[in-house]
Amino acid sequence: MAAEVKLKPGKERPVLHRHPWIFSGAIQDIDPTAQDGEVVEVKDATGQWLARGHLNRRSQIVVRLLTWDPEEFVDRSFWRRRLERAFLGRALLAADTSTNAYRLVHSESDGLPGLIVDRYANWLVVQFSTLGIERTRQLMVELLQEMASPMGIYERADPTARQREGLPIVEGALAGREPPKVVEICEAGLRFLVDVRRGQKTGFYLDQRENRRIVGSLCRGARVLNAFAYTGAFAVYALAGGATSVINIDTSREALELAEHNLALNGFTADRYKLIQGDVFEILRDYRAAGEQFDVIVLDPPKFATTQGQVPSAARGYKDINLLAMQLLRPGGLLATFSCSGVITLDLFQKIVFGAAIDAQRDVQIIGRLSQGPDHPILLTFPESEYLKGLLCRVW
Repeated sequence: MAAEVKLKPGKERPVLHRHPWIFSGAIQDIDPTAQDGEVVEVKDATGQWLARGHLNRRSQIVVRLLTWDPEEFVDRSFWRRRLERAFLGRALLAADTSTNAYRLVHSESDGLPGLIVDRYANWLVVQFSTLGIERTRQLMVELLQEMASPMGIYERADPTARQREGLPIVEGALAGREPPKVVEICEAGLRFLVDVRRGQKTGFYLDQRENRRIVGSLCRGARVLNAFAYTGAFAVYALAGGATSVINIDTSREALELAEHNLALNGFTADRYKLIQGDVFEILRDYRAAGEQFDVIVLDPPKFATTQGQVPSAARGYKDINLLAMQLLRPGGLLATFSCSGVITLDLFQKIVFGAAIDAQRDVQIIGRLSQGPDHPILLTFPESEYLKGLLCRVW
């Protein structure tokens, strides 16, 4: 019999609405025999059974719910069914021969809290970000080997998430062959080199795939500025879409070196692009002073805020960078602007961009709303899973 967690009176509503997180403030009592990392039974204040989930007293999210079905027990077959469902949700991507890199498992949105699995060609890159899912590590590796038949499985840590759960930072090969220094992938027929061992996130921004396609299709004849360029994926799509030139700016020399390889890999010659290492804010101010103008600007910055306390400073950063971009666009130019900060809501982000438009004294039309790709699904009962938001704007 699993140990029990009892909620305070009136705190059962989010559980009944199938939100997968229970915070410490909602809990009245935890069975003292319960071990962190194990599956517990969640009950309301009257003792009525509600759900099952992983317990971790060290985390602010004390229980991460796994099932609301009293007849569904968390065993090997449970984990296999959840993986099968996640894989089924990517069946169309798996059948697309022009793309071999995508997210296979998206944590809570796939009913697997704390687990990320990304496919890069013949390799899987995984993240175990909660204590409960950490305890399933060996089982998950075995199931992924059986179900996906990769050449190798490699672990990348999410340091912030693991530290919050009281877990050590560990990375390395878990099964099969260790991936090479860079893995070549295909996305919509374009080729990219990915550093799955040291690159951002698990190596590549897979969540931007559909947005790259949309932006690239609007770049014919355009002079493009790709800010926070990372390894140049937006630039490759822009040039493939007919852009005359692309300037790529990033603080990381290593990322820009990989961007150069990616551009060359797709047949683009050095006269069609520039790679500039430096601070995006400073460089855009220099461009403004010099009277530079662009037809398309992409702003895909790293996460500016991870906590509510960082929201005010993040908002200032987003406003500043969008203001600069608007001042650099020719009348009728396009701005694709993004925020991947989960604590910055879409409504707040739009208000920030509105403020930038007012200060820039430009008329700005939203012509499209952009989000994460379908392999990063947004669970309706878990609004926190919608972290990537973008606006496609025409600036007059």
